[in-house]
Amino acid sequence: MNQLVECGKVDMALAVYQQLGRLGLSSNEYTYVIVIKALCKKGSLEEAVEVFQEMDKAGITPNAYAYSTYIEGLCMNGRLDLGYQLLMAWGEAKIPLSPFAYSVVIHGFCAKNKLKEAENVLLHMEKQGVVPDVYVYRALISGYCNSGNIIKALALHDEMILKSVKTNCVIVSLILKCLCQMGMTSEATNQFKVFKDMGIFLDNVCYDVIVDALCKLGKVEEAIELFNEMKGKKIVPDVVNYTTMIYGYCLHGKLVDALNLFKEMKEMGCKPDILTYNILAAGFARYGLVQEAFDLLYYMKMQGLEPNVVTHNMIIEGLCIGGKVKEAEAFLDGLKEKCLENYSAMVNGYCEADHSEKAFQLFMKLSKQGVLVRRGSCCKLLTNLLMQGDNTKAFMLLETMLTLDTEPSNIMYHKLIAALCRAGEMKKARLLFEVMIDKGLTPNLITYTMMIHCYCKVNCLREACHLFDDMKKRGIKPDVVLYTVLFDAHSKINLKISSSLDDLQSKRDAVEASFFWNEMKKMEIRPDVICYTVLIARLCKSNNLEDAIRVFDELIDRGLEPDTVTYTALLCGYLARGDVERAVTLINEMSIKGIPADDYTKSSLHRGILKAGKLQCRH
Repeated sequence: MNQLVECGKVDMALAVYQQLGRLGLSSNEYTYVIVIKALCKKGSLEEAVEVFQEMDKAGITPNAYAYSTYIEGLCMNGRLDLGYQLLMAWGEAKIPLSPFAYSVVIHGFCAKNKLKEAENVLLHMEKQGVVPDVYVYRALISGYCNSGNIIKALALHDEMILKSVKTNCVIVSLILKCLCQMGMTSEATNQFKVFKDMGIFLDNVCYDVIVDALCKLGKVEEAIELFNEMKGKKIVPDVVNYTTMIYGYCLHGKLVDALNLFKEMKEMGCKPDILTYNILAAGFARYGLVQEAFDLLYYMKMQGLEPNVVTHNMIIEGLCIGGKVKEAEAFLDGLKEKCLENYSAMVNGYCEADHSEKAFQLFMKLSKQGVLVRRGSCCKLLTNLLMQGDNTKAFMLLETMLTLDTEPSNIMYHKLIAALCRAGEMKKARLLFEVMIDKGLTPNLITYTMMIHCYCKVNCLREACHLFDDMKKRGIKPDVVLYTVLFDAHSKINLKISSSLDDLQSKRDAVEASFFWNEMKKMEIRPDVICYTVLIARLCKSNNLEDAIRVFDELIDRGLEPDTVTYTALLCGYLARGDVERAVTLINEMSIKGIPADDYTKSSLHRGILKAGKLQCRH
């Protein structure tokens, strides 16, 4: 019966169950659980409840797996809320529940991005004396990684290790992928080393994530060392591992190495897929080896793989990046069957080669024919035109996009605004921000944070505060990152007392900094280490060392770990007072806790010693 259910033959399994009754055979608790599972897979939830009633009549007490199976069935059939309610009620009634029941509900909440509710389930589980297992933690860590909250994911992983719940390579790969997706490639490589030192088994997926990260950081030699280390541990590289390493070589122009690895891959019996060929062809095109790229396409066909749209697009864009725009145009013209994506690639290629005029003309030509160019290409061109100051064409392009129903989405507007902010073009960024609002789109917290941060960087604090107020009026709740940005910006203002207008403004900014800190606490947004560090640095710079020490102690009391920057901020406060002895004690404390003192920390201490007239110090 169980095998039939697992194979999807639910009706047959239920028929067997009915036959048992006809034969006068009594079902046991395990049989009933299989029936509940079968009915839940079928979506017959009410009939599953009747099975519990049958068990009661037969004098059989349902076990933890029976309850867990029914909760899983509810969650699978879109009844997550009911599954959650039953889980809570059964838990309070001391009905036996396995960790699996909790993990199913947690997974369901995480899938809907209801992470607070998922964590509440974990707390309830522990309250009921049920020990969370690796699957419970994996569901939560996966949820936080998918939402981009890597700090929370790492904290949960640490909690899991402290509770002696053994981690695994699946959870590790989730964390490493999240770090890389957030652009924290250096942190990902460091975290990989930490996991390796912990003795955790790392599979080829974990290695692949870090090999890719190292390649993108330009550390190809380190990537190949890791690739070889993986092989040395008897982990056989698959097509993904080989393709990632080939991509790394191509990315940095090491085409000979890429070809050698391609040959090794085939010799080891690992058949290259279409992505492998696409990357190699694009690599050849990018570095001007046009004939080699075409030869590879021919060889690819001989191996039974037909070049697809992606292959053609990668060659078009690669040729343009390599400065071979005419060759890219000829390649596009020579394609027997052209499609929308090919023209989008040509628009992209023109943009990459700084041929914005050609990109614009091609886009307009296509739009007149009613051809929709993909949003990514449109937005890349729009960014280029805005960066070049050609606002007329930029807004003509935007209007055309609206006409053709290719209006930038929230994400696209975010990317465009991000590009302008990075270039310091705040007027253009704000103009696009206003266009976005006029089109009925609401900027998200990330967009607001980015705009406010950039205003703060150019000392436009008034504009930053106005934007902050606008965000709150729209019902978007600020987080600790945004408060830290505003608090830091206002804290950097000179706090010296004098009668000048500038110093009056400084005092006003100091008051606003305190306002942001207090408001954050009122909203029950817990400051993180970065936020505390900003406050400690501000207090030390304004000669309020006692308050800085009190804040530092509060940080420790809350279970947060001060980092090098936090210690350095407090160190500078002691040195400003001439208290070299306490500063040295702080350095020693850092050493004991394994927190490295960077060059700035050491130079600050050195300057403080000299200033105090103590030319020798015992470390």
